[in-house]
Amino acid sequence: MIDKLYIHGFKTKNSKHLQLGFTLVELIIVLLILGVLAAIIVPKISNYVEDAKSVGTLAQLKNIRSAFELYRTQHNNKYPTLADLQSNWSVMINNTSIDGSLSVDGKYGPYMQQPPKNPWTESTSVVNIVSAGDIADGWRYNENTGEIVPVGFDEGTGKFAEP
Repeated sequence: MIDKLYIHGFKTKNSKHLQLGFTLVELIIVLLILGVLAAIIVPKISNYVEDAKSVGTLAQLKNIRSAFELYRTQHNNKYPTLADLQSNWSVMINNTSIDGSLSVDGKYGPYMQQPPKNPWTESTSVVNIVSAGDIADGWRYNENTGEIVPVGFDEGTGKFAEP
């Protein structure tokens, strides 16, 4: 019997059978290498996801604010009321008359196809920006200035922080 190292396996001294496979040490080393690579790559990927969400939020804010400005221009210099937005953004997704009331044959609007979701919380709810209190989702809105911000999002840093 000749003892030789084979590429696909090895023979033992007392066996005529070819033994295939990896040793436990080899498997542990491979798993350690994969773990180190995962520890390096996963945080970078999660940062890219958060950055993309921040950019999307800023773009969505720009679109919402443009829709509010168009509404204000067409409705006697008035922004939608908080109550209008709290009723599923009704005046923004339907036709309205010059006074801002909903009208099937109104010549103004719709300004949006659907109520926008806060990208961080997936909520369409709207509260007063001044007295929002402990609201944990949706949007904060000031009907006097048209200012709207997603709850928990800081435009200055472009980051979301739990409210």
